[in-house]
Amino acid sequence: MILSGITKKYGETKALDGVTCEIAEGKITAVLGESGAGKSTLLSVISGLISYEGEIDGVSGAHVRRRERCAYLFQDPKLLPNLTVEENLRFVLPKERWNAIGAMLARVKLDGKEMRRPGALSGGERQRVAIARAFLFPHELLLMDEPFSSLDLALKKSLIELVQSLWEEQKNTVVFVTHDVREASLLSHRALVLKRGKIVLSLAAERPFPRDFFTSSPEEERLVRALTEGEE
Repeated sequence: MILSGITKKYGETKALDGVTCEIAEGKITAVLGESGAGKSTLLSVISGLISYEGEIDGVSGAHVRRRERCAYLFQDPKLLPNLTVEENLRFVLPKERWNAIGAMLARVKLDGKEMRRPGALSGGERQRVAIARAFLFPHELLLMDEPFSSLDLALKKSLIELVQSLWEEQKNTVVFVTHDVREASLLSHRALVLKRGKIVLSLAAERPFPRDFFTSSPEEERLVRALTEGEE
């Protein structure tokens, strides 16, 4: 996916300012930045939810339309409270995918909890339902917006490993917004750092999965420097 000169204004403020980059197909790209840097706006542009100036794969932002084969994973699991776990998954899946629900719930360690409603689940369990939903949904692109930010350390480690394992099976394109350099280092093939709507660093991290959660990577120092000081 080639982004060329992507600019998005809200009034006189530029949320994105001429962003040009390549999102590698079949890889995980992390997008880091402070609050207001343009991370979530970039996800909205890529998903086709908002108009913009510039082009994606040669198509002008003036002719934007929502991507159909796109899955989402957010900090808030966004489950329907009146439906059971299984019903929440069925609600967003085509009927031909329903027979895969049981196996996926086992993968995310929720087998036996199919008939529970979200209110009867822990926060981590609700996020596991959201992960199951995202990977079950027929998609070519997965957009993740801070999906681990509200989790305790042990749960974060577990869910990062789960997402990495599920990605290994499908190898679809992922764009992953985070403010955490360790998350980006653990779960991405390339990290982009945004400051004031511009990319100030594009850094490859091609180490094989799985990566050691407890050991810092060579890339983390450069990511921290770019986030705090900026780096061209």
